[in-house]
Amino acid sequence: MKKIILIACALTCTASLYAGHSKELKLTSLEGVHEVMFRQEKISSSVNEIVYQVKYRGREVIGNSRAGLQLDNRTWELALARKINQVKCWMDNLEVDSVIYQPAVNKSWHPLYGERSTVREAYNEAIMYLSKKDGSNYRLNIEVRAYDEGIAFRYFFPEHPQAIFHKVVGDLTEYTFSPGAVAWTEQWAQAPFERLAINDIKLPVERALTVELPNGLWVALTDADVDDWCLTKFVASPTKQNTLTSVMYSPVDIVTYYATPWKIIMAADKPGELLEHNDIIQNLNPPCEITDTDWIRPGKIMRETTITTEGAIATIDFCAAHHIPYMLFDWQWYMPCTSHDGDATKVVSKLDMPRVIAYGKEKGVGVWVYVNQHALMKQMHELFPLLHKWGVVGVKSGFVQYASHRWATWLHDMVRLAAENKLLINIHDEFRPSGFSRTYPNLLTQEGIRGNEEFPDATHNTILPFTRMINGAADYTICYFDKRLKNTHAHQLAASLIFYSPLQTIFWYDRPSFYQGEPEIEWFENLQTVFDDTKVLEGAPGKCITMARRKGNDWFVGALTNNEGSAQSVNLSFLDKGKTYLARIYTDGGDKMKTRTQVKCTRLLVDSSQIMQFALKPGGGVAMQLVPATDQEIEEYKKYRGQVL
Repeated sequence: MKKIILIACALTCTASLYAGHSKELKLTSLEGVHEVMFRQEKISSSVNEIVYQVKYRGREVIGNSRAGLQLDNRTWELALARKINQVKCWMDNLEVDSVIYQPAVNKSWHPLYGERSTVREAYNEAIMYLSKKDGSNYRLNIEVRAYDEGIAFRYFFPEHPQAIFHKVVGDLTEYTFSPGAVAWTEQWAQAPFERLAINDIKLPVERALTVELPNGLWVALTDADVDDWCLTKFVASPTKQNTLTSVMYSPVDIVTYYATPWKIIMAADKPGELLEHNDIIQNLNPPCEITDTDWIRPGKIMRETTITTEGAIATIDFCAAHHIPYMLFDWQWYMPCTSHDGDATKVVSKLDMPRVIAYGKEKGVGVWVYVNQHALMKQMHELFPLLHKWGVVGVKSGFVQYASHRWATWLHDMVRLAAENKLLINIHDEFRPSGFSRTYPNLLTQEGIRGNEEFPDATHNTILPFTRMINGAADYTICYFDKRLKNTHAHQLAASLIFYSPLQTIFWYDRPSFYQGEPEIEWFENLQTVFDDTKVLEGAPGKCITMARRKGNDWFVGALTNNEGSAQSVNLSFLDKGKTYLARIYTDGGDKMKTRTQVKCTRLLVDSSQIMQFALKPGGGVAMQLVPATDQEIEEYKKYRGQVL
């Protein structure tokens, strides 16, 4: 509520300075990339409609589309003996009073962690003010921002002098595309993908939703700042061709002042640019609410699979030896863990939790625990202080509900309570991010992805960067030694870089005893989980993806191909000019390699003028770490000469 009050005060202070008489809102981003227009259309003598359009560099992205919300406030109106004319749609008799243009914002800020160490926040903003003239005192503002990365808008309810609450029962927002648009869809967060024409999306599908337009543009529909709302999906309109409508999972009861989540429309020439521009989601969330953040440390994590003291000691030793700062006890460290009869304050007898936590501290390895929703519902306020007292550093929440307004607020309040007790959080199963980690960075990551637990194929993995990963971090749970893998081990190495997660789970189904000295494990040892810069070098969903991420002076590069394999080139122009780098390269070596994983490890000298060539096997990949070469390394290693690796 505090953030809404601040917004309301700001709007009140600036209204008199920037008010205009036009009933049409037009905005262009600072560099002219995105353009948006909102206006009122007269449908009949008694019905108005608010519509909007979006363009990218002058080309149509969203055609004439409806905006607005449906409310059902009849109950409180009757309770207060108010006789208000009931219109068919709550928006019908709203009228535009004015449009206000705000001063441009152009600044940068530094997140606690992320895919980039510096985030640019630059936009033009305007507010459309609407009200009803029927004596009801209803008002609605539409706040609109134009970023070079995309368009964002939300609905804002100023304080109503009499209303007990507003009941929002429908989201009327539409997205109309040109005929021929197709989308990469999934019906739930951990679903496989279907590429469908807009008119063929008959069941609600997830966001981010990535759409290919017939004019060659790529579009992503997503949202931000959703901690006090319900899950919203997209489905084809039954009455309007080539149009998606919004589907709310549940009604939302609000008390004014109140702002809905931001709706985001991103457009780009290449699909990789959508991922590169996903900082727009962070920018549309409030700044960090945690004063002391020293205890929030990203890193890699390994699961302990035996839930025994002996197994935990061995796993901690393995983690310490391979630069993995966290270990997780997944389900069954308390029992029964999927029942309200479970007690997460009591540890199973085969696990000496105090000894394990103390040993982990001695070795520099923090202990996480899984807690199911049953225990969280029943014990969270007792459990979180207790876990902190034990020395547990983080909680992985499992099978939590998140879609309805009730459970969405409960889940985000869980993250807040964890922050009060200095506990890191990883939300598993269906929940997807919308930037809340900017406000509460103790939420390091979340699942919301068809990840390695379900052993997806390589083609699925090439779709994820251009769809799900736009939302933000995903705990893909990298598997490595498991025999059920459908893709190569070099593919697995590259996936740990491409699927960004400040808490990166590796060796998901593995045990320390599975390791047999495979030399490529040095990749996991050196891998970082947060970065100073990120670039998408090449790719398209279903085909391939090549990414480069920088931490300090080192670059990490990963490439994934689909089930068919492909020839991939990596242009090294992102490296510092005039500097020689040592490339530690991990490729699929085939039967010539005598390890179980068949990963070939190569070291070559490279520089920014070169384009490296790779022949990726079906389901394959390549991973590289590029570090400034020492004089000794320049003497020792050969230069890359353009050969196919």
